[in-house]
Amino acid sequence: MQSEQHAASVSAVAGAPVQSLQDDELITGEAVALDLRPADFVLRAAGALIDWGCYIVLFIAAMLVASSPLLASVVDEATLTSISVVLLVLFIVVLPTVVETITQGRSLGKLAIGARVVRDDGGSIGFRHAFIRSLLGVVEIFMTFGGIATITALVHPRSKRLGDLIAGTYSQHERVAKADPPVYGVPLPLTEWARIADVAQLPPRLARRVTQFLRQAPGHSPDSRHRISQDLAREAAAFVSPVPDCDPELFLAAISAVRRDREYRKLRAERDRLARLEPVLTGLPHQFPDR
Repeated sequence: MQSEQHAASVSAVAGAPVQSLQDDELITGEAVALDLRPADFVLRAAGALIDWGCYIVLFIAAMLVASSPLLASVVDEATLTSISVVLLVLFIVVLPTVVETITQGRSLGKLAIGARVVRDDGGSIGFRHAFIRSLLGVVEIFMTFGGIATITALVHPRSKRLGDLIAGTYSQHERVAKADPPVYGVPLPLTEWARIADVAQLPPRLARRVTQFLRQAPGHSPDSRHRISQDLAREAAAFVSPVPDCDPELFLAAISAVRRDREYRKLRAERDRLARLEPVLTGLPHQFPDR
């Protein structure tokens, strides 16, 4: 009950309600819920077309070299057949495995769509994951022309294909639009307090920690959010006068807003003074001509 009341009161400061954790969200050791967005089916299909198109083109080019008259005059037909099989395995199994292992899930198609293959826990994939994906890709993409992969990806909520299900991976969408963080003012319950508050003694390092917490607070779980805000408010109270009797996170938000507004006014006043002094600072003495 206390955590719910705290989350409701804090949402007025953060500007957005605290969202409940979903079953597919990843929680770090610091109790932060990571919003890892899986790539949708259309993006995955486009990336697969780019990747497999490149592999097939390379395979065809290698086959043209292998079937050239010069090489055909040196080796017999059985050897050419063996070379063809080796090239096929090389370009549809070995090459995709090597590319995804070295780039940690960022193949050419993934780079084009802004995605990356990661483990279910959000970590980078290894050789085992890449090999399983490439090996099963022969069946579900190459042999069935993408039929099995399409059906599996359309049914699964994370658009996983059969290789992802067995390897324990999925395609994570990493290309997101840059969002400018919103700027909030002093909370309404502390408007009168902000007029007389003294926050000038707050250490810059502690002020940066408060600002960082307020920016990341919506991603914390309610219990972790309340605990961290209490610890920071206890540290900041030693440098603030007077200390209001309010929610710890409201107190931190008010400190950050008051400090930011006063520093902004100070910088504006300094800039205005420099603008007034610019003719004197940049002008030549006694109207000396500028030749």
